[in-house]
Order: sequence, then C-alpha cells, then structure tokens
Amino acid sequence: MERAIGIIGGSGLYEMDGLGDIKEVEIPTPFGMPSDKIVTGNLGGRKLAFLPRHGRGHRYLPTEVPYRANIWALKSLGVEWILSLSAVGSLQHEAGPGDVVLPDQFIDRALSRPNTFFGNGLVGHVGMADPVCGHLADAVMKAGEGLGPKFHRGGTYVCIEGPTFGTRAESHLYRSWGAKIVGMTNATEAKLAREAEICYVTIAMVTDYDCWHEEVVSIEAILEILGKNVNNSKELVRRIVPLIGESRPCGCAEAAKYAIMTAHDKIPPKTRQAVELLYGKYLKGA
Repeated sequence: MERAIGIIGGSGLYEMDGLGDIKEVEIPTPFGMPSDKIVTGNLGGRKLAFLPRHGRGHRYLPTEVPYRANIWALKSLGVEWILSLSAVGSLQHEAGPGDVVLPDQFIDRALSRPNTFFGNGLVGHVGMADPVCGHLADAVMKAGEGLGPKFHRGGTYVCIEGPTFGTRAESHLYRSWGAKIVGMTNATEAKLAREAEICYVTIAMVTDYDCWHEEVVSIEAILEILGKNVNNSKELVRRIVPLIGESRPCGCAEAAKYAIMTAHDKIPPKTRQAVELLYGKYLKGA
C-alpha cells in the first residue's frame, strides 16, 4: 500500500496547483461513513488524501463529526501522517487573529462523542502524554518560515463540546489553566490518530480572541480571516510535503504495540474484524 499524507480541514484545500492524479473515493468503515468522500492526489511524488472534517457544505456539528470513521478511512488509504487544519479562538494576547499555533497538549472537555476504537469486548490503553508528533510539528514549523502568518510552537488546546462558544467565565477559567487556544474538534482526532498509530499535528488558525478579551466576536471578521487562511493553508501544505521524510523516527508507528489488555481469544469476532486494519499485526496467530 502506498504511504500517504492525510490532510483534514476545509473542502477547498485539494483545489491547489500542482496536485495530480486526483480521484474521489468513498470508503465505508466499521464505524460508519466518513464525513465525505476522500480526495486523493499526488504532489511532488507523494500521495495525499484530503478529507473535509465537517463534510462539504459544512454539514456536521463538531460532536456529529464521524471521527472514528474519518481516521479509519484515512488509515485504510495508507495514511501515516495527518495534518489537521482547524480554526480556533485565542486565549492569550500573544496569539492574535491570523496567527498559527501548533499546540503540543490538549485538555479534552468534549466527552459526549466516541473517542476510541476500543470497546465492544476489546480493552486497550494507549499513551497520550505527548499527543502531538514532534517530528511532524518540526516539519510544519520549518515550512511556515517566511510564509506570512506568525507561527507559535507549543501550547495547550482546550477542546470544548460546542456548538455554542464558551461563556466569559469559561474563557477566563481556561486562561487560568494556562491554555493558549480553544476549539471543538482536535482532541478527539488526536486520540484516535494515536490509537491508529498515525503521526498527528494540529495546525490551528487563530480567527479571534475568545470572549475573555471583553469584546464582541464578529462572525464577519472570523469569516474574513478564514478566507485568507485557505490560501495560506494551501501554500503551507505545498511546503510541508517535501519536508516529511519517508521514515518515522517517532514512536507513533508503534503506539498501540502493548495497548491491548484483552485476551486475544476473548475478543468478539465482530470487534476483531472492525479493528483488524488497526491492530491485526498484534493479533496474528491468536
């Protein structure tokens, strides 16, 4: 299977110059259908797979996004690296609208959605102490040099349930925790990508200061920044692709090696079939 780089984000990203052999694929998964068809193509000799997180036309609320199906489908296409582009609010003065933040930690408050491939008779525990692939983040930072937006390396992303934005009290609470940005999707993706042994990095585009800033957040201003981010995102992807090496010197590729706790002969056949793509190499001969 050809190894691929996955890009999760807006639906316009795959409309970029230089992308060849473009195809659309529809992939049923044991966890339902993904958010949309996945667009694959080649850029500089590397296979790319693009998936609009909320579906084309932005149809899914953050909690409704079929995260497990999305990650499973990307894995089935040979994706070993995921660049997750997201819009976020800033919780700190230094990260202003138009800036880009690469968080290295998450606080997950979005707990009303499935966020693991384990369950249904299969118990497993994967480490998440460092939820972002440092080597992939290095490539993103290098690609961002001279691009235009100010890039910030590190910081904590608070993932809220949504779809409403937080209250002013919540915003101040997150600031008191030392968090840098707030969003509604990426902690869930990061957990599933780690369980699927895929390198993952969040490229968070700051659209506004969250409501702690004591000013009304203008949806019109947010949309204007989002529009600018599309072009910046395309250029960033073009720059990142040649910087992602063929090897994976991180530990992401074996993140689930010792995760499975359930006796292999006790795993229900239907559950085992659902996770064969993910953990079959650890269940051989069992």
